Amino acid sequence: MRPKPHVETIRKQVIVAISDQDPWWRDAVIYQVYPRSFADSDGDGIGDIDGIRAHLDHLSDLGVDAIWMSPWYPSPMADAGYDVADFRDIDPAFGTLAGAEALVTEAHAQGIRMIVDIVPNHISSEHLWFKKALADPEAPERELFWFRPGRGPDGDQMPTDWVGEFGGTTWTRTTNPDGTPGDWYLHLFTPEQPDLNWDHPAVREEFEDILRFWFDRGVDGIRIDSAALLFKDRDLPAVVDGQRHPFHDLDEVHDVYRAWRRVSDSYPSRALIGEVWMPEVDRFANYLRPDELHAAFNFDFLGCAWDPQLMRECIDRTLHAHAAIGAPATWVLSNHDVTRHVTRYGRTETTFSFENNLDGTPVDLELGTRRARAAALLSLSLPGSTYVYQGEELGLWENENIPVDQMQDPMYARRGHTRDGCRVPLPWTGDEAPFGFTTGEPWLPQPAEWKDRTVEAQTGDPNSMLELYRSAIRARKTEAGLHQDGMTWLDSGPGVLAYTRGRDFACVLNMSGAAVALPDHHSVLLTSGPLDGTLLPQDTAVWLRIQE
Repeated sequence: MRPKPHVETIRKQVIVAISDQDPWWRDAVIYQVYPRSFADSDGDGIGDIDGIRAHLDHLSDLGVDAIWMSPWYPSPMADAGYDVADFRDIDPAFGTLAGAEALVTEAHAQGIRMIVDIVPNHISSEHLWFKKALADPEAPERELFWFRPGRGPDGDQMPTDWVGEFGGTTWTRTTNPDGTPGDWYLHLFTPEQPDLNWDHPAVREEFEDILRFWFDRGVDGIRIDSAALLFKDRDLPAVVDGQRHPFHDLDEVHDVYRAWRRVSDSYPSRALIGEVWMPEVDRFANYLRPDELHAAFNFDFLGCAWDPQLMRECIDRTLHAHAAIGAPATWVLSNHDVTRHVTRYGRTETTFSFENNLDGTPVDLELGTRRARAAALLSLSLPGSTYVYQGEELGLWENENIPVDQMQDPMYARRGHTRDGCRVPLPWTGDEAPFGFTTGEPWLPQPAEWKDRTVEAQTGDPNSMLELYRSAIRARKTEAGLHQDGMTWLDSGPGVLAYTRGRDFACVLNMSGAAVALPDHHSVLLTSGPLDGTLLPQDTAVWLRIQE
């Protein structure tokens, strides 16, 4: 697929902008690539860097400003690559470091910036540091981790009763070289992901050098995984409601990100973007102070129910918190960890949380798709940056029919919830699996019904989700109002969200139970679904020109 003329024009404009010093992250459309599932170039069933390079035209046609690359580093894959053995290389399943550098160069040539994922809370148990720490109880590398003696007379009880981020226990006992039981080590995720000791200067120095390694290779930004978990209370207290949490959001973490900000500021136009799961808005905003991170994911919006009052409160809460510190808001509907929003919005309960497992509950995919189309126009017209998870632009739903023996997510054994359903490989072409993703067997099965959701099937269809995203992102680049910082709510009836951006742009989303009249306007720019004459049907959004 070659770019259309209007896409080529926009691309040239963005290529020029890449050399500027503008804070591009403030209003960018950023596309998350999950490498294992994007495109496979060698037939082994696993997506890779050359597959991404071969499909850069899809991302260019879509009009995105940047790619966020989920971890592509050498890893035993105990947690889909978030157990990193070496941050300065590429896992052979994905390709080579030279291929990654070529991808950065080729993306830049098409006006697309690159963001890589860094995982600072932990590393792989196959990392050289940890292997040395296990080999010798006296090794200096043990100070880089959380080794502690066990409780009880024989030390056979875990040092704490902390519950892990995936559920389950957080300590694993080691065996000394002579075969006797040893100390325990901390892992907030799987046992193959030992937590690092961020009180140690060598850990801080190592990660600052890793940032420079990727910035030196032209990477434009760093996405920081589990950004609030780095520090632990050294007294290892129990988790008690109302008291400071022993490992969530400790104040010491901000010194790390101030140091990282100094590193990023030494390079032109680089951004730090945090994964910060934080229910307290004021604590969340601390990560976005002027000398810390440039942006952070808005999980409040991602988990919000399809409810007009809750959605408006969420938007107001988000904009207020970010405006107070001059940081850009972010809008996220799906990612590699959560149930795809086509599925969420088609359920009776439309929220998402890891504590509320809705896997297998009834889904109305027609309703979910209609709401997902409307949500696209909502998220792409709010002030700030928008993140698009791969396949979102195709209207993909969660594959909840993966056989248990094919699941690979370690969360399933601990929580009964799998994230594999949102990580299924993309459909590109054809009428049956693997839909052009690979010439082999895809690492996770694709629903046969996705034959109508391929890039090939949707390209050129004005009613498709893909063409809706292409049109919306294109309009976002050209509409002056969508480059303004703020928004103003319009008076609207119950169940309707309506707001303006600038002098002549308005977005209206009907979340009520019946069609509603459109406000006064000059013309219709884009709709998520057909209008009913002058009425806006329920679960439908529209972009309007309100004056000429």
